[in-house]
Amino acid sequence: MITMALYNIIDTFWVARLGYQAIAALTVVIPYYILVIAISVGTGIGINALASRRFGERNIEATNHVAGQVFWLAGFLGVIFLMAAVFFSEPILIMSGATPDIMDFATQYLTVLGFGMPFIFFMIIVNNLLRGSGDAVRPMVFMITATVVNIILDPFLIFGLGPFPEMGVRGAALATVIAQLLGAGLSFYYIVARKSVYRIKFLYLRPSLPIIRDIYRVGFPSMILEIMESVSFAVFNYVLSAFGSLALAAAGIAIRIIDLAWMPMFGAAQGLLPIVGFSFGARLWKRLWRAVKLASGGLALLMGVVLVVLEIFAPELIGIFSDDPELMAIAVPAMRIFLSTLVIVGPLILFITAFQGLSKGKEALVLSLVRQFIFFVLLLLLLPRIWGITGVWLSWPISDILGFLISGLWLFREYRLQQRAGA
Repeated sequence: MITMALYNIIDTFWVARLGYQAIAALTVVIPYYILVIAISVGTGIGINALASRRFGERNIEATNHVAGQVFWLAGFLGVIFLMAAVFFSEPILIMSGATPDIMDFATQYLTVLGFGMPFIFFMIIVNNLLRGSGDAVRPMVFMITATVVNIILDPFLIFGLGPFPEMGVRGAALATVIAQLLGAGLSFYYIVARKSVYRIKFLYLRPSLPIIRDIYRVGFPSMILEIMESVSFAVFNYVLSAFGSLALAAAGIAIRIIDLAWMPMFGAAQGLLPIVGFSFGARLWKRLWRAVKLASGGLALLMGVVLVVLEIFAPELIGIFSDDPELMAIAVPAMRIFLSTLVIVGPLILFITAFQGLSKGKEALVLSLVRQFIFFVLLLLLLPRIWGITGVWLSWPISDILGFLISGLWLFREYRLQQRAGA
């Protein structure tokens, strides 16, 4: 995840050399890309859970049948999103907040990026399939390899260095497509060449409705959550577009930098989840709540340090991408306002993770939607009417504060209920 966050930063760094309109163009494509990731990750999570369950049942044939569904699912979903990007790019971009002055850049980027859709679906779904067999290292290697290749290719294809043609934003998109093709190719070879534990026969490639139903029964909640994030980001861009493409570019740069600060939160959440799940299953209540308190407190402390550093050096960090005074004047306050609630966002994510570990998936889903979608979108529609562009920035931290209060109170209620039950 750190590698991918670094890729986003480096990609934006090179594209920024083409002007702020190019940065804004990439920013309005983000909701579409999040939607692709949402569906691929949701599908992958479902396949991961189902494959690992069949392994646990020692039903190898059923496990391989699950693995066989990867190929046609990735192809089917990939082609749909490829066609949407190529034939409906303009309506998609308008809904994502593209302004007329960046439409050409954004269309170029999205159209080329569309040809990588089958590859990214296949790579993400297969990586989850491999994790379901207990192999977490190989998927990481494939993803990092693809990301590093993307980083290397970016300047060559954007600016036409050496034998490469100068392609501008198309070059940035093509570098991504080539990297996704490489990642998908490595994943395909690893499965087909029988390097993994899976042994897929031609018969297993046929679509199976019962298996598909089981895949999405598990993966659908995660998919919905990510889809709502895509919708929220599209609304954010759409509202922000009223203030011009410079504002879109400023937000795009600030968000890329903030992405790095989010990585420790996801790492802590992934670490906390199995501890809460194990403690819940073993009825080790004191250990469970101690883990939640320690993780939340430790993460809040770490995020406090990160907050201070990023707030102080916000101008210098923004300046890495652009020294345009007008862009700096918008981006620096935006980044500082976005970061203002960083200390509570970490514990907020862990509160929701705790509900997942307690097997309360519905509560976790509702709390996530309340913060990421309901509060955020409502504030986006209200605050800019009062405070203009500052209202757009404020919608982010205020939704975090409201989400933190509700999630914290709900988790405390769960804690009190367990205490009364003698847990």
